[in-house]
Amino acid sequence: MPKVIIWSRQADIDLMQLTEYLLNNYGARKADDFIDLVEEFTNEISKNPQTYRMISKKLKVHKCVVTKQNSLYYHEIDNHVEIIRLFDNRQDPKKLQF
Repeated sequence: MPKVIIWSRQADIDLMQLTEYLLNNYGARKADDFIDLVEEFTNEISKNPQTYRMISKKLKVHKCVVTKQNSLYYHEIDNHVEIIRLFDNRQDPKKLQF
């Protein structure tokens, strides 16, 4: 049974900023395509949260590369999955906080 996906406040902000950037620089089509791609990955994560590599055993955080520029970070909590961040891989990794 698929798990419910919950977006953290920071992940919502990340998605909004990224979508706005794509819309302003590449148009509505590119922004819509990206949102569709993120939705495909979150659906896959919902069905099998263990699919993607765990990058922190202590925090139980997984990393899913959505595009070469962007990755989703998430963790599984009981009956749901929380998307922690949608992070631009070109940024300084020190900015990535959970």
